Amino acid sequence: MPARLPSWAWVSGLTVGAIAAVSVLAVQADQGPHPTAAATKPKPSASADAHPTPKETAPAPVPEGSGTGRRVVYSVGQDRVWLVDASDAARRSFKVWPGTVDPDPGKYSVGTRRQEPTTGSDGVRIEQIMYFTQEDGVWVAFSNAVDGSSPPPVEGIKTGGIRLPKADGDALWEFGTSGTTVTVVS
Repeated sequence: MPARLPSWAWVSGLTVGAIAAVSVLAVQADQGPHPTAAATKPKPSASADAHPTPKETAPAPVPEGSGTGRRVVYSVGQDRVWLVDASDAARRSFKVWPGTVDPDPGKYSVGTRRQEPTTGSDGVRIEQIMYFTQEDGVWVAFSNAVDGSSPPPVEGIKTGGIRLPKADGDALWEFGTSGTTVTVVS
């Protein structure tokens, strides 16, 4: 008759086996694609072919001359936003779809915020609207389309909406509370 192992030996053996299995799975998972928050794409829509989804290639550095401290940085030339923490580290960066009216370079503050959906000046249902300036008689604000679409601006209509993919709109909404600095650069 074979010798019987004590219960602690069984528990130790099972623990070692479980650790080995988890290690193998972790190595396999690490070899797959590594999605990032900045690579999140909005849901497809009927207008997706008319205005392609912004593509992330590599994290972009925060523009020089955009200030210091906790802030939202918007580059008109790059159609990009950075969420920068108090230590001047970019916590998130993403491409955006601008309206037809660009804000002048400078420092602004998030003013009125409106979370509930409404219809934008271009007829698209939008949410998480964060107004920060007025330019040429048009309010300029960050927002995202409720359905995640990114239609091109309507020709001949002045629009100040800077549209974000849905996941980035959620992140900006959490980051950009009223009074948060918005720095606009060229």
